[in-house]
Parts: sequence; structure tokens; C-alpha cells
Amino acid sequence: MTTTLITGANKGLGLESARQLIAAGHTVYVGARDAGRGRRAAERIGARFVQLDVTDDACVQAAVKTVEADGGLDVLVNNAGIEVRGEGNSVPGAADLTADDMRTLFETNVFGVVRVTHAFLPLLQNSAAPVVVNVSSGLASLTALSDPGHPASFYPGVAYPASKTTVNMITVQYAKAFPAMRINAVEPGFTATDLNGRTGTQTVEEGAGIIVRMAQVGHDGPTGGYFCAEGTLPW
Repeated sequence: MTTTLITGANKGLGLESARQLIAAGHTVYVGARDAGRGRRAAERIGARFVQLDVTDDACVQAAVKTVEADGGLDVLVNNAGIEVRGEGNSVPGAADLTADDMRTLFETNVFGVVRVTHAFLPLLQNSAAPVVVNVSSGLASLTALSDPGHPASFYPGVAYPASKTTVNMITVQYAKAFPAMRINAVEPGFTATDLNGRTGTQTVEEGAGIIVRMAQVGHDGPTGGYFCAEGTLPW
């Protein structure tokens, strides 16, 4: 039995990925900051719940102990993420972005990935087939955002793309450091979730597909890559 932990999994892509992986035979932990919402979500799909605030060291360490006591971990999906919004739910562009905005977003999107991955590394290293999936974004691609003809280049925000580009670099460096693991970044696509005010053009069922696929890669699967449903993406 493969045991999987998904952060930020009480709703959206995280919850749908959990549902699909359970259907594929995984034992899944729904990680969530809010215990009530997390438990309800887990019960709804037949998952286990673990309280997990990726910005809190003590909470993460407690989650490690819970998962370890239950038998260990094979797959970690770093899904938890936020976006900074200003007045009228707008995304602050370069002229309005503050250092505090950036710090708040990086605490979850970047430091959270490092905090959780570092904490769970001992359990993953005990797995026969350890996998890490870092949920990135198409907005992480420097190639896309620097191309005036690419749709992503018109996105005005700074902090969110910067955080996800950093996640891509974390993915590359961790993959090199741990060659026995399969560690990849994925772009779910523009999915209708709370993160974007449900303006996305695809469903969570569609968006979760690449997360679920990469959570199931085998020993001979890719590592250190950046993938969407159609294949690899340019950095």
C-alpha cells in the first residue's frame, strides 16, 4: 500500500488529488490548517486527516510523528499555496508590491515547501519508492513570462510567479541531491479554485490529473522535471 500526504488538501486541487489517489489505491492523508474543515473533507472521501500548517514548525513536526506512527510515507504532494490580493481582489503588480506582501506569500509557497519536505525526508528515505510532487504553476516559467506573445506574459503579479519559479528551482536541486527519489514540479493548468476566485477555465478534476499522474511515477520515472498534462514545460 502506498501512503501519500497532500498539504492544503481540504479543498480544491488538493482534495480532488486526494480523491483520485484513493481511487487508485493509495492511503491518503489530507493535510489542512483548519482541523474541522480538514476532518470533514477527509471523512467525505475516505482519507485520513492530519493537521498541518506549513508555516508552523511545531505543527509540521507533530504531523511527522502522526504519519510515522501510522507506518510511514511514500509520496509527498506539496500543494498548499496562497496568492496575495489587494483592493477589489486585484493582484498587486510591480508598482504596488511590498516586501511584506512577498514575505507573506513566500512563507507558504516557498518556505512551506522546504519546511515540510525537510521534515518528512527521513520517512521518505525509508520508503521503497519515494516520490515528491511540488505543485508549481505555468506562471513559474521564465520562458513564458518573458515572451510577449505568450498568454502568461500578461499576468501583472510579481510575488506569485516568483514564488513558483523558486519552487521549480527547489525541485531541481532536491532531485539532484536525492537521486533515489522521484521529485518533480507540476503545472495543473488554469483551474477554477478559490486561489483565483474560481475564474479558471478547467475543473479540479482536470487540474488534478497531472498531480495524480506524477504522484504515481515509478523508479524509472522522470525526476527534476517541470510537467503539465501535455508534457514538459520550458523553465
